[in-house]
Amino acid sequence: MITKICCIGAGYVGGPTMAVIAQKCPHIKVTVVDLNQDRINAWNDEDLSKLPVYEPGLDAVVKEARGRNLFFSTEVDKAIEEADMIFISVNTPTKTYGVGKGMAADLKYIELCARQIARVAKTDKIVVEKSTLPVRTAQAIKDILDNTGNGVQFQILSNPEFLAEGTAIEDLFAPDRVLIGGETSPEGQKAVQALVDVYANWVPKDRILTTNVWSSELSKLTANAFLAQRVSSINAMSELCEKTGADVNEVARAIGMDSRIGPKFLKSSVGFGGSCFQKDILNMVYIAKSYGLNEVADYWEQVIIMNDHQKRRFAKNIIKTLYNTVSGKKIAFLGWAFKKDTNDTRESAAIYVADDLLSEQAHISIFDPKVESKQIHFDLNYLESRSQEENAKGISIETNPYEACKNAHAIAVLTEWDEFKAYDWQKIYDNMLKPAFVFDGRNILDGKELERIGFKYQGIGK
Repeated sequence: MITKICCIGAGYVGGPTMAVIAQKCPHIKVTVVDLNQDRINAWNDEDLSKLPVYEPGLDAVVKEARGRNLFFSTEVDKAIEEADMIFISVNTPTKTYGVGKGMAADLKYIELCARQIARVAKTDKIVVEKSTLPVRTAQAIKDILDNTGNGVQFQILSNPEFLAEGTAIEDLFAPDRVLIGGETSPEGQKAVQALVDVYANWVPKDRILTTNVWSSELSKLTANAFLAQRVSSINAMSELCEKTGADVNEVARAIGMDSRIGPKFLKSSVGFGGSCFQKDILNMVYIAKSYGLNEVADYWEQVIIMNDHQKRRFAKNIIKTLYNTVSGKKIAFLGWAFKKDTNDTRESAAIYVADDLLSEQAHISIFDPKVESKQIHFDLNYLESRSQEENAKGISIETNPYEACKNAHAIAVLTEWDEFKAYDWQKIYDNMLKPAFVFDGRNILDGKELERIGFKYQGIGK
């Protein structure tokens, strides 16, 4: 029976997942460790509004379990040594160097975790892959752990997360499925059952699926690829709708009522973002190419090409509509996070739209209810399109949406925050330069109502 769990990595996956496990399993001590002292301090802060991850409902879960059986620490070795089960939940970014640059997953943090576990462990451990990984990564981890020479036995499980940021706590409380992959040996199946028993404290057993390790690893990549494919598909149709006079929202509603298709992930937008979709598809493209499956690679790479095109197309549409020049013009951005109800900005469409407009010498005024200014500066500087000084001069970051829109030539809605719908749009319009434009990249606003107020409205797929 598992009584002590350690999770290496206190980020968007590790923190919320372990908080829910601790809440639902008060008999298990759960310790989340990370080398980032500032991040651990934030998880331990008495002010729950300062948690490093914003997710609706997360603060209540942390409040209940923290200090009882949920702990956050930088003492990695101690937590590894004590634990029966160790989750690896560290970042696996796309490689920016060497073979596979721009496509393959960078597994250096995974390997460092494995080597640290091998060095510290004195008793048998179950090691669980929680990070999204290429197929057969478990074998690499096992090779490292089995060659420690200290006699410790390790079982490697794959337990990919299927959380959607913004609804992560709901997804953890009532998952569509929990997927656990392990070896088919008796020892492997015993380890699988140990993790099944943890989740069975609150997840119905018919929703806990067990497979071999390789199927589990590939299922995560496949799920994200299929979801991203739907987004790119409806976005491709949005461009055709604009040319033909069709309305992409009406098209999406019509096809979504077909039970074979369904309505989910058929909402046209300025493009998908987040930490998973692009990274996982590029990883799958690289894997396919490495096996010589070029047609498979080309098929999935087109999903990324369409997504990049949609972001650039949105920026071009702003420039074209504003009389083919945005030089010196103020454009307000409502939203910077890649989706509502999260402060995660990784691969957010807003970053790339802003980058294109800054290259055209626009001034961008930005408001997001949850994203801090230092993160916005980091995102733009990371692209290295301009110097940090140029980026700083080209943007202003406001804490009030009305101030962000004041004297602007146009507004671009880049995140579908619910609060945007409730703004006094007449007041916003009255304080803008005329003609005043709204470019809705998320199709959350009522275009007819905005046009009635006086705005020149431009929604994707309109």
